[in-house]
Amino acid sequence: MREVTFEWRNSLCTTDFPCTAYEDLRQRVAGSTPFNTLAWMCAAERALPAGEQLQVLLGWRAGQLQLCLPLVIACERFGGLPFKIVHHLGFPLSDRIALLATLEPRPTRQALRQIRRRMPHALLQLNELPGSTEPETLLSQWARFSSTVEDRLSCRAPVHLISDTDRQEVSGDPRYKLRRARKRIAACGAQVRRLTPDATSMGPLLDAIREVEAVSWKGDEGVGIFADARRQQWMREAFIALAGEGRVRVVTLELEGRCISYRLGLFEQGRIYDYNLAFVPQYADLGSGRVLLEEWIHWGLDEGWSWIDASRVSLENSSHQLHERMTGLLEHRRWSFYSWRPSGLCLGLGLRLWQYLKPRLQALRAKRAAARARLAVTTDTPLEGRDAVPSHSQR
Repeated sequence: MREVTFEWRNSLCTTDFPCTAYEDLRQRVAGSTPFNTLAWMCAAERALPAGEQLQVLLGWRAGQLQLCLPLVIACERFGGLPFKIVHHLGFPLSDRIALLATLEPRPTRQALRQIRRRMPHALLQLNELPGSTEPETLLSQWARFSSTVEDRLSCRAPVHLISDTDRQEVSGDPRYKLRRARKRIAACGAQVRRLTPDATSMGPLLDAIREVEAVSWKGDEGVGIFADARRQQWMREAFIALAGEGRVRVVTLELEGRCISYRLGLFEQGRIYDYNLAFVPQYADLGSGRVLLEEWIHWGLDEGWSWIDASRVSLENSSHQLHERMTGLLEHRRWSFYSWRPSGLCLGLGLRLWQYLKPRLQALRAKRAAARARLAVTTDTPLEGRDAVPSHSQR
């Protein structure tokens, strides 16, 4: 069998990049998402901040692309000290990525050596990898050749399998919440719309939903997808390109021609990824988010979609409304591979020390909290027996 030939590129956006081979590899990798598309990746590359460098590792065998890893190296501080950290391009706004690799164990190890030689680092961290579909060979081989490894759960994203039962009204508490929301929306005259923008209409639509996000809590806290100039550039380029490929879907709630709430999704192979939503605060009592989520389901029934996917949620205390309708969960993992360089050994030692101390500190805090609670109960409890102040009847 022929050996894998490795090649380094400095960009995904050059005219000579093997776009057809890349897309063929993406289609062959299970779990590939719209966040792996060249449209998304090239927009992420153009939005890279100063100080972050992109290196793209390609692996070829017999003229077929079997590996494409766009990696970004940057300097991050831990404990006040600078360390070189490598991430997959798209972090942190790519909700879910698959590693585009179909390599066997030996070339997988060679790929890791290539990365360490080209991009000397303390830590190689891969975020938002779907736990059930990532290439176990690649991850297990990289784990064997790292000084320290951490495989950590970062997210449990709810998903909903669309079926004929969705043609019936949902049962339980969500039914009454939906009914109330629909009545309020009808009373104020707002209308739900389905939009499949193209490259021309996507720009004005992004402007409209960016205005909604800006006045929402996401805008106030600076955590939205349009929070700064870099993110705005990334989102604009990515969604215009993806809309040109027919991958964007939007459901909006409009009042007098103005968007007051929206859900923005990416569509691929019968699955809608519910990527972003926001609403104007003064219309918060309408309950539009749940109604627009229901609209995703109805749209899916009309056009034969298979899945609605929350894309990403918080690991703890997630408030995504798809939890009410989910038929399953998809785990995201964060893999951290620490190198054998002194900086990697130092960070890895720090991780192991923290993993040793953390449960003990948590147990100590819990013990102290229980002691304080017992003391409070003792202090508030009336004295009894011979130590109690006698009442008139006892005298």
